[in-house]
Amino acid sequence: MECPGGGAEAAPLAGGGEPGAPRGAEDARGAEPEEPRGCWCCCCRRRGGTAPGTKKKAACPGLGLFYTLLSAFLFSVASLFLKKIEDVHSVEVSAFRCIFQMSFVLPGLIYYETGFLGPKGKRVFLFLRGFLGSSAMILLYYAFQVMPLADATVITFSSPVFTSLLAWIFLKEKYSLWDLLFTLFTITGVVLIARPPFLFGSVVTGIEGSYTDHLKGAVAAVTSAVSAASTFVILRKMGKSVHYFLSIWYYAVIGLIECIIALSIIDEWSLPHCGTDRLLLILIGILGLGGQIFLTKALQIEKAGPVAIMKTMDVVFAFILQILFLNHIPSWWTVGGALCVVASSSGTAVRKWQQNSKKAKQNKV
Repeated sequence: MECPGGGAEAAPLAGGGEPGAPRGAEDARGAEPEEPRGCWCCCCRRRGGTAPGTKKKAACPGLGLFYTLLSAFLFSVASLFLKKIEDVHSVEVSAFRCIFQMSFVLPGLIYYETGFLGPKGKRVFLFLRGFLGSSAMILLYYAFQVMPLADATVITFSSPVFTSLLAWIFLKEKYSLWDLLFTLFTITGVVLIARPPFLFGSVVTGIEGSYTDHLKGAVAAVTSAVSAASTFVILRKMGKSVHYFLSIWYYAVIGLIECIIALSIIDEWSLPHCGTDRLLLILIGILGLGGQIFLTKALQIEKAGPVAIMKTMDVVFAFILQILFLNHIPSWWTVGGALCVVASSSGTAVRKWQQNSKKAKQNKV
């Protein structure tokens, strides 16, 4: 049930991690409004709103960035556990993740009375968000299983650059020469990591398993990044009219349907035989959910620009965990590609941050 005073926020972070995290409330400065504004009905109080004329507590400096760092760590550990699972296909892991998210979101949908389908004019966008978002997750999990952890993490971290490009194409947002430069740098970084045979030959070093699997994983990671970027554009198109829980609900339900169809086709559906794999599946669900919660909290109390920059720690954690627990030293090609992609993603985040700050100042004037 929507509050009569406004809609729920659903603006995405243009960065790594899962799409769909809400921007949330602006950082409160403790200033008391001169006149009561907005809605203060029972449903707003139930959502945890603040009564008009009541001072909000100022956020602890740096708390949002700490939440982002913690979120990056949890996502990275979940990826490490995915690498440790031996007898479960990546699509089946995705199915368990969707079931876990559905069980978490369902009570929220009932509590907030949002319904299960959403507004009629937004259902197509919700379906596309769910389909593309869940596809990004499935492809990402596959990439994690068949290629080095750091390589897959770096490639999927290129999604902010693809977001700028898709927003220019579909939303007619500004696309500058800087954005084009960042895109070219990102493509260069991806090529250095994927090392396609027509440039590097058919024999390469520093990969896991066969070269064919490495290329398949690279293609899956790039497609995952583009799919994630598409969900950001769709969420931006929907605006604030759809509740965050409803967006995740579509993501989980459609993702589960995708996984069931895929598992039926490839005939890989089976419960994990090893108790360790079962424990890791549960931990992946818990850590993924925890990472999403902390990322959401970070965006509620910190601007998106600094959060997107801090998200580069995803790559740092991936390198550290790969070396410490998987005994795999990244090649210099991976390091060079990582520098290109991280620099491009950080540059995109900084430029968006500056543009939004200028707009905010102009609106105040």
